[in-house]
Amino acid sequence: MPMKPQRTKLPARGATSLRLLLFLPALLALGSSSCQNDSSGSLPPPTTTSGSQTPVARATEANAARPAFDGSRAFEHVRRMVEMGPRHAGSAELARTREYIVNELRSAGLKVSTDEWDAQTPTGARRMANVLAELPGKSPDAIIVASHYDTKAIKGIRFLGANDGGSSTGTLIEIARALAATKQQPALTYWFVFFDGEEAVCNGWDECRTPDDQPDNTYGSRRFVARLTEQGQKDRARAMILLDMVGYKNLKLARDEMGTGWLKDIIWQTGKELGYQSVFVEGEEPVGGDDHEPFLRAGIHAVDLIQLTGYPYWHEATDTLDKISAKSLQAVGETVIASLPRVEKNVAR
Repeated sequence: MPMKPQRTKLPARGATSLRLLLFLPALLALGSSSCQNDSSGSLPPPTTTSGSQTPVARATEANAARPAFDGSRAFEHVRRMVEMGPRHAGSAELARTREYIVNELRSAGLKVSTDEWDAQTPTGARRMANVLAELPGKSPDAIIVASHYDTKAIKGIRFLGANDGGSSTGTLIEIARALAATKQQPALTYWFVFFDGEEAVCNGWDECRTPDDQPDNTYGSRRFVARLTEQGQKDRARAMILLDMVGYKNLKLARDEMGTGWLKDIIWQTGKELGYQSVFVEGEEPVGGDDHEPFLRAGIHAVDLIQLTGYPYWHEATDTLDKISAKSLQAVGETVIASLPRVEKNVAR
């Protein structure tokens, strides 16, 4: 059963708590470009049938008006991305995917920007772009919820990445929409970040390096953290929740081996309270490295929601839409949304 290979853990750095990147005007001015064409590709209003609801009444915050996450809507986002074909960094397909993401976020009323740059890869320069959307809170301190939206460029196969990149991106778009739709201001600012270049050129995670001896992975997340540092915004980043491969029909999310303990405790406890104990299972997921690693290295509390163990279609042509489920997306999206107020309380100054 294929698994993501063990990725070498990097040595822990100082315990300074990195605060999350706020999309300040300064960020937009530093090499960013805004996408246009807001009206195309928007989905219809989310469904509200009782059959799509899940047992949120069992949650601690059951009496609060929780944003209505729609798993079927998240699944539709994944379907549209898969239809665009392989979406590796620098491709026209990824550019169309990015336009789609930006349009959906703007349709939800969020302020959106892109940060574009030329990344040096082992096979030459590739144009990459992170997408960032903001939901302003009462505090300028921020929590990031993130996903990578590119697919791996794998020689010899047509890799569509329905689960690996697609499921997390569709879920994140819907999380952002659901939170924005409440018209309620959260305690902290939320940043929804879509990373480019999570796995770019080489087949193996550590198979090759760039001309300047950097890894051929996590281009977008490393860029994001670097810009936080350059702009002196690190202290505003309070926590980061990464989604990656969260759509499998038989989804079982164990706790990632690298993540911050208290973040894992909140999310897994919340998932169980919502009735998703079969999804948020006990045990450890041997991730070894992912887009949350640059944040951890910088001192930002971070966690990765990912299923590698038990997913036999990872980096295969068979990672297609039929392998994922709207029910799995519902479990993850609803749990993340319900966890956010608890995360806010835990990082309150």
